[in-house]
Amino acid sequence: MKIYFITGNKNKLEEIKSLFSDIPEIEIENLKLDLPEIQELDSKKVIFEKIEVAKLDKSLKNIFVEDTSLCFDYFNGFPGPLIKWLYTTAGPQKISEMLKPNNKATAIVSIGFYDGKDTYFFEGKVTGKIVSPRGDDRFAWDLIFMPDGYDKTYAEMPIEEKNKISMRRLAILKFKEYLVSQLKG
Repeated sequence: MKIYFITGNKNKLEEIKSLFSDIPEIEIENLKLDLPEIQELDSKKVIFEKIEVAKLDKSLKNIFVEDTSLCFDYFNGFPGPLIKWLYTTAGPQKISEMLKPNNKATAIVSIGFYDGKDTYFFEGKVTGKIVSPRGDDRFAWDLIFMPDGYDKTYAEMPIEEKNKISMRRLAILKFKEYLVSQLKG
């Protein structure tokens, strides 16, 4: 089964491919579409709108999109899917300083899959805390997110270690389970 990941992010594509490497029946291909991204606090709405735009091309099926959120307890879940804009504007050091009163956070990946008929959603969550920036700058806020039970940020972990515990992996596990059930179907 060939499925198409709509992304322009090479790092996300490689991470997703590595997470599917144990299922040779499923082949991931990149589909580069410039989809508008609505600015919304509900990541499911962001995903749904991306898929709705992609579906305008009636030939597309077996496509999926992904959205990442970082939710701060101190700000009642804000910025969520808007983390990219806060991170770009304030930067990692300022964010870690703003959250000193309460640095608890939840990292979430939401995936939407359109099979040509229906849309399905999968989500993975990891709780942790925001710390001063540490590690290699692979993915933006990986520098400041330290998952619960670890003394390293995602950016300090080798990619293989991060992939074993990441919110993306948790969402992909649910997605893979669904796809495998369809293959057996």
